[in-house]
Amino acid sequence: MGSQPAAFMSYSHFDDGGQLTQFRELLSAEVGAQLGEDFPIFQDRNDIAWGQHWQTRINDTLDAVTLLIPIITPRFFRSSPCQEELARFLNRERQLGRQDLILPVYYISAPQLDDPARREADELAPVLAARQWTDWRELRFEPFTSPVVRKALAQLAIRLRDSFWHPPAPPRPGTAGRVPAGAAPSLATAAEPATAAEPSAAGKGLETAKQGPPIRVVDAYGRGDHTTIGAAIAAARPGDRVLVRPGLYQEGVVLDKPLELFGDGPVGDIEVQARGSHALVFKANLGRVANLTLRQVGGDGKWYGVDIAQGRLELEGCAISSQHLACVAIRNGADARLRRNRIHDGKQGGVLVHDNGLGTLEDNDITGNTLSGVEIKTGGNPTLRRNQLHDNKQAGVLVHDNGLGTLEDNDITGNTLSGVVIKTGGNPTLRRNRINRNGYYGVRIYDGGRGVIEDNDLAANKQGPWNIAKDSEPNVTRAGNRE
Repeated sequence: MGSQPAAFMSYSHFDDGGQLTQFRELLSAEVGAQLGEDFPIFQDRNDIAWGQHWQTRINDTLDAVTLLIPIITPRFFRSSPCQEELARFLNRERQLGRQDLILPVYYISAPQLDDPARREADELAPVLAARQWTDWRELRFEPFTSPVVRKALAQLAIRLRDSFWHPPAPPRPGTAGRVPAGAAPSLATAAEPATAAEPSAAGKGLETAKQGPPIRVVDAYGRGDHTTIGAAIAAARPGDRVLVRPGLYQEGVVLDKPLELFGDGPVGDIEVQARGSHALVFKANLGRVANLTLRQVGGDGKWYGVDIAQGRLELEGCAISSQHLACVAIRNGADARLRRNRIHDGKQGGVLVHDNGLGTLEDNDITGNTLSGVEIKTGGNPTLRRNQLHDNKQAGVLVHDNGLGTLEDNDITGNTLSGVVIKTGGNPTLRRNRINRNGYYGVRIYDGGRGVIEDNDLAANKQGPWNIAKDSEPNVTRAGNRE
């Protein structure tokens, strides 16, 4: 069983009236279809013989499976078995050098997650809050035959599938290989706005930890292993690290294998400049790119600064701009992680999430883009936390054409039009955002827009906190907002 992909669903028995069992069955089938092989999800109600040995059976199963799917409810935090399973699996992640083996499903609102004071007082709640959890609080009222529910199941299945495609863990390098100062950990550790255009064995593990990932050095002046990034990627093997020294690299980078690509020096001195292509295309299941300037500077065709069409790219600490389409596009079910980037001065939008794209955007500075800072549409469902979305020439965030998304603790300020615009079936959740000093409204909703908008600061927008059309008013939940 240890070699077969599998997961364990951890939940309070009192929360299952049959729906969680059906959720497990459908998710198991969907992941199996995407993997092309059976994918069991162990549910203690089905797999554990009740009696004096039940705890032992949970531990035995937990040791054999790969992922943990905690079903988060208020009862979860009061369940000793659930807490023990989570703590045990956190220890398993540490042993494996992974941080992506726990995929929470937020099923019923819990004060341990929503209330900052309660969250900090709970030992494990901050860990869950820091993960990219799947929000099922509204979906649990929908039938499993609903297209929205089936699409959400497929997106969660993609996350599970991509976790299995994660390459073996190359821990942080020790004596072998040089790592640039400040580099991220190794790959396996840690009016109306316009819309954008689209185009294991333990012994072997210890040995690997000592060696670290192989490193290839790119130097534009010929003082490294390669003079172009493309040549280094072509020569690299999955799991390698590519260090890029200061210089101007006039090429479009295609990352088509699991690699780490790090700038080795000040980010402004390491520039990838692409004309007639995307500056970076991600075509692998997993990868990390950090500390680079990525500029799309025009040319014939339609190009993004960064195009992420599959897998999980971790994009960190980069400066990204585009003279064609959006600075960053996340699409086709890709589940990217964008952290601490400056995404600026795009000829269209800053970040476009569409066609079932997922992703987590945290602590980014998204500014000066011609259209909206972030645009979400056609099933896109990202999570935005602690970003600065300011001084964009249309909306801070535009959600439309059945886009979803969760926006929490962002600063959405000083945009030319409204802070957030929701229309044509867009249905995001906004919590604890500061949406201030925008040129029109704090939040504008019309043409069938929907949403949950709670505990946001909507003060000091030029034309007021709200503009909600009559056709959208019944579909909007509002509570606790400061106006």
